[in-house]
Amino acid sequence: MVTPSEKKSNAPVCRLRPCALLQACLLWTLFCLAIWALNGGIHIKQFQPPRPKPVPRNNSSSIISAFDMGISDEEWQRLQKAIDWPIPDQEITHLSQSTSPVHSTFSIVGLKESYKVGEKISVIITARDHNKNLKRYGGDYFKAKLFNAKLKASVYGEVVDHRNGTYSVALLLPWEGQAQVFVRLEHSSEVVQILKKYRESSFPRTHFSGYFEGPGPNKTRILEVVECNLKWGADGSWRKGDCCCEHKDIKTGTVWQCERPKKLSCDKLVRHSGGRLENPLNLFEQQLFTQNLTNVAIKGDKKIINILPSTAPIGTMEKCRSGMTTPVPAGFYLKDVWKSFVCNTRQFSPAQMANCLKNKIVYLMGDSTTRQWFEFLEIKVPGIKRMDLHTHPGGGPLMAVELKNNIIVHWRVHGVPLRFVAKIRQSVVELLSRAPETTVIIKSGNTAGLKNIYQSDWHMLQLNTVMQEMFRDIDGVIFVDVWQMTSCHYLREHIHPGPVIIGNEIDMLLSYVCPA
Repeated sequence: MVTPSEKKSNAPVCRLRPCALLQACLLWTLFCLAIWALNGGIHIKQFQPPRPKPVPRNNSSSIISAFDMGISDEEWQRLQKAIDWPIPDQEITHLSQSTSPVHSTFSIVGLKESYKVGEKISVIITARDHNKNLKRYGGDYFKAKLFNAKLKASVYGEVVDHRNGTYSVALLLPWEGQAQVFVRLEHSSEVVQILKKYRESSFPRTHFSGYFEGPGPNKTRILEVVECNLKWGADGSWRKGDCCCEHKDIKTGTVWQCERPKKLSCDKLVRHSGGRLENPLNLFEQQLFTQNLTNVAIKGDKKIINILPSTAPIGTMEKCRSGMTTPVPAGFYLKDVWKSFVCNTRQFSPAQMANCLKNKIVYLMGDSTTRQWFEFLEIKVPGIKRMDLHTHPGGGPLMAVELKNNIIVHWRVHGVPLRFVAKIRQSVVELLSRAPETTVIIKSGNTAGLKNIYQSDWHMLQLNTVMQEMFRDIDGVIFVDVWQMTSCHYLREHIHPGPVIIGNEIDMLLSYVCPA
């Protein structure tokens, strides 16, 4: 969130309450940006509270209502359609029946001697099992891109599932020179089926530690550390019986449970931290998740694609603003600079960053990838200095100040639990109702280095889809999609993207704050 500094402006400053907990999201990021408009504010659509409707998930999970999630019945159906994903049409009992990255292949359809910038090529992916048999159903999670390592150029390609074992990709040719196609199998359809099963289950893969402190005998202090987790609905306890202390957020209705301490009362809870991970996979499921079957490049047409210049312009000159949709591709890299197809982004020098943020207070709220934004601004904005708040550098809160241009930057991790965010949209709608001049920017998740039951790009892709659907009809909200930026880059995927990617993300962010 960015507001004008109180020292330099008489405009009102939005006082945000802590972001409340909407959808169970793994390592999600929320970034709020508030800019006070001088032309009478931004039009906000009226939010109609939906009527409650129980939505059963499955036999092993609790009942979550659309009302609890803050969405209407129609939106619930729309979300289900948006995240629909095919699964195997038969029970898989042997590893050999799953999709093989060794025997699956891709080919370029009708490859020509040369193309012009702006044209597209078509790629067909054929999935086979470990016995070289053609797969009869879809659901595999492939990733595709076009790249040129020498030019530091790349572009994302969306894979279309034909649900019969074949897939297609239309790849844009956005730069002059040469290019090659790269396709990898991130997860077989059999693994995706497992991911879906545990996503819809109440099995707590991630646990948290709750710290209770209170007075003991003879003026001593008692510290008890217990396990905590989120409660899903009225019957969604992860422990049975009268096991737990329940801490309910009165505003959102979200319930946080902690095992009952042996000596202290429930009101002595003081803080949380990340706890242990619990692996739900059985032996056969673990075999499907093995490293040699996960995130593996598949064989295919490695021929060089020659791209000639074109007189037709490529890209957009439209100013960055709220309400813009994200196309596929959303942009491309060339010489390590992201060229957006969403709006007219530009590169900001350190001095331009300072000028853009002059007389503003920036509030960053999110996970460690949003902390990377704070750290990037801390390095790049001339004269900015971190204040010593006597907090942990990884957990924050953090604060940096630049006195000459009256810039203040805050970062705070999203509320507990550390790996989940819920009720986001309700909080944003309430914020926009209170302060319609506010612009809210939501940063999507990015691809991660690990591809396992805890950190899955398939799961994050689904959550990105949910997030886009949830916020697409709310005026004043900007969705910054960094998924494609991290998915197609030549750097090895990591949950914390490299400085080159973060720099391009900051340029996109500032292009909305200070459009060209």
